[in-house]
Amino acid sequence: MFPTGRKIAVPALLTILATGLAGCSSVGEFDETGGISAIRSACPTVEVAAATGNVTLFNPPTSRDARAIDVEASLTNVRSTCNDQSDDIATNITFEVRARRASAAGARDVTLPYFIAVMQGGSAVVAKRVGHVTLHFDAGQSRASATATGDASVSKAAATLSKEVRDKLTEKRKAGDADAATDPLTRPDIRQAVARATFEALVGFQLTDDQLKYNATR
Repeated sequence: MFPTGRKIAVPALLTILATGLAGCSSVGEFDETGGISAIRSACPTVEVAAATGNVTLFNPPTSRDARAIDVEASLTNVRSTCNDQSDDIATNITFEVRARRASAAGARDVTLPYFIAVMQGGSAVVAKRVGHVTLHFDAGQSRASATATGDASVSKAAATLSKEVRDKLTEKRKAGDADAATDPLTRPDIRQAVARATFEALVGFQLTDDQLKYNATR
């Protein structure tokens, strides 16, 4: 499952493609003369979704005793490259899965499900896809790793702030002005416009309810 507790939106703003296996970015920085000196990139931030970066398999599966742990895996080294030079912003995502098994007897393959989800405004899941990554343990080896990749595509128009909003965010304000001490992001219309144009690509293991609960209490 994808543990966001958020409603799922359906706008056709994004497409996401996975191959083999895939927080909000800050808006900008204030300068000393007032206004924001750097607007956040239209490229989505790429992160591991909370509580989904680890998975534990038990034998038997219904046990939660530490002595029954069969395989433990973690998702790490998440990297991304972004191309925002076309109408669709293409982000390539790579990550590594590292695993350890309790018994090193015999060669073994373990396949784990993962997801890539794209979110808008920190609350709406606008695209999600589930894939699988396979780890191979050689005989006598207790550790294994595998690398996976994926791609997220976001509409550049949807991820770009309007000129009006950009002008308001970068407007220079001088001491004594009526709005000199007012952060433009405190305005609901500006804040909502920034949220609508902010996208995230989240990656994590596709966990069952029981696995998610175990991660929350481990």
